[in-house]
Amino acid sequence: MTEATHITQNTEVTKKYIDHLLKQLTGDYQNTKQERKEIASLSLTAEDEFTILEEIELLTSDIRGYASQIQARGWIENEQEAIDRLQTMQVFDVPALAQFYFTTDGHYRQMKAYIRMLDYLRLLMLEYLRCYQHSQQE
Repeated sequence: MTEATHITQNTEVTKKYIDHLLKQLTGDYQNTKQERKEIASLSLTAEDEFTILEEIELLTSDIRGYASQIQARGWIENEQEAIDRLQTMQVFDVPALAQFYFTTDGHYRQMKAYIRMLDYLRLLMLEYLRCYQHSQQE
């Protein structure tokens, strides 16, 4: 098996997994409805520009948007820009999310699982895009 064939096979497997995670995240998000209501009532600190839910929504929108492009076309427009964006879009670099995640011991388990899965999807897409980019260069 050539390296190009191996990369192509890995890319296809990763794409299928991205499709699977995208569907799973849709269901998982719907299952967080009660927790989202509770989270909406959490107070903000003065330096937070967005609420915790708004931060989650922003990440969800960006990550799911990229995943939807991969699902529909197998590639993303402005690929290098997307890779750069996905690299800098680290969930726990958002202070409000990091504080929420690490200071609410034992609470909001479904939302925390959703956040972890969202970040995993982000990392998986980075791997996919790098492999796709590499296969296009050969």
